[in-house]
Amino acid sequence: MRYLKLLLSCFLVATAVRAETNTNSPITRQTIIEAENLLGLHFSDAKNDLMLSGLKDQLDTFQVLRKFPLSNAIPSAMLFNPIPVGMKFETTRKKIKLSSPVKIKLPANMDDLAYYSIGELGDLIKSRQITSEKLTCFYIERMKKYGCKLECIITLTEDLAIHQARRADREIAAGKYRGPLHGIPYAVKDLLTIRGIRTTWGSAPFKDQLIDEDATVVKRLEAAGAVLTAKLTMGELAWGEVWYGGMTRNPWNLKQGSSGSSAGPAAATAAGLVPFAIGSETHGSIVSPCDRCGITGLRPSYGRISRNGAMALTWSMDKLGPICRTVEDCAIVFNTIQGPDGVDQTLYDLPFNYDSKLKWQKLRIGYLKTDFDTEKGERKDKDAAVLEKMRSLGAKLVPIELPKLPIHDISFVISVEGAAAFDDLTVSGRDDLMKRQGLHTWPNAFREARFIPAVEYIQATRIRYLLIQETAKQLENVDVFLAPSLSGDSELLTNLTGHPCVVVPNGFSKAGTPTSICFIGNLFKEAEILAVAKAYQDSTDFHRKHPNLDN
Repeated sequence: MRYLKLLLSCFLVATAVRAETNTNSPITRQTIIEAENLLGLHFSDAKNDLMLSGLKDQLDTFQVLRKFPLSNAIPSAMLFNPIPVGMKFETTRKKIKLSSPVKIKLPANMDDLAYYSIGELGDLIKSRQITSEKLTCFYIERMKKYGCKLECIITLTEDLAIHQARRADREIAAGKYRGPLHGIPYAVKDLLTIRGIRTTWGSAPFKDQLIDEDATVVKRLEAAGAVLTAKLTMGELAWGEVWYGGMTRNPWNLKQGSSGSSAGPAAATAAGLVPFAIGSETHGSIVSPCDRCGITGLRPSYGRISRNGAMALTWSMDKLGPICRTVEDCAIVFNTIQGPDGVDQTLYDLPFNYDSKLKWQKLRIGYLKTDFDTEKGERKDKDAAVLEKMRSLGAKLVPIELPKLPIHDISFVISVEGAAAFDDLTVSGRDDLMKRQGLHTWPNAFREARFIPAVEYIQATRIRYLLIQETAKQLENVDVFLAPSLSGDSELLTNLTGHPCVVVPNGFSKAGTPTSICFIGNLFKEAEILAVAKAYQDSTDFHRKHPNLDN
């Protein structure tokens, strides 16, 4: 036995020596030691020697995988489940109940039309006071006038829009009215595919990319009779407001970016270039630009809206959602685009029973006490005023807290999945073509993510599982809660758990730029948070303020 052990030891040493002297092998004992240092690990020399041959085989496997063609459209087989253990959901479906229509007339100053809500524009079209074609041309002219100033448009789809608008007018004239979006112009963030129109993802390596299919969201809006006028800017591969053609501007302050990554949808809607737009959020990409531009947005629950035809960044966190002028506009658009499509396997078939007359005061409404108490600066007073306003409207606010888990330490799941989604971009070196380079940019983040071990990624997802369960326990006694838009950890935490959020304007800074507040609810409870957010918005006029684009 002793002889066999000695023989085995000699064999391992000889193997290690051969590996270290083989100039064709990129992996040596020292390579392993350096890799261990990078990952905060330490194994003995004997254990390192044992790994040599296996690590070489792994490298061969990696080379094979990198040669296998995988487009961004191919999802991961590991599907994220945001539903806590034991949670039950409403299954009864009811017809959406919008606010009672108000008699609307064309304004004397047509520029005022730019800031009408979907409901108001829909009434004008339905009552034949304006045609869809005339309304569409009106918005397209505004895009041509202000689009360059805001740097918010990538592709103007004028021919398609006129075709769709004329079709809407014919149908409405024939008595075939499809609903509140019939004939209403809109635009989409340029991560959604449209047949015959390029999809750039805001990044130079993809600026001539043509994915010849219609995204599910685009199909559903077309079926509702909406009119597509443009594809709008987005932060490069969904980060920030900088894209390959420039930086999207805040309509309230042109020296300032509009934030991202739904930069174009927020800026264009706030500036009255479209009545609404489709954005997306992985980690603040609807909330942040809506806050910056003073516009209303809905980040739905994970699993509500199909991402078929949308650029994938992080499969377990990406969410599409409407950016609109009012809360009820968000309800109208969401009602049209939500639900399973038979393609995106992450979707849940659950009802959306929005009721504008919901007795929302009966809901259990909480607020993140610590986040409000520790907030600093002028936002603190504005957010405190929201709490007082809600109390005056009849809300019995309950202080709550969210779980204290290492959410920032597991947020690397975003860059890991993003690195996988854009692996070819990194490996090929085409990331050099991207506009943003440096420390806090996607090219560097994707490269760094290559050094995150699969084991740590899985461990992060296990902590995320605990986060879902603990958050559900913390929210057992509330239906909706309020959170500061830019303070505390609620934005990251609820993106990791998949909870829905409505962001609405709540005032202006001393510099004259907008601020906002967030209403967050339980999974798939968009109807409740929209009703509560609407009650607040209806009691204020911040959403009726508009930037002066000619100043």
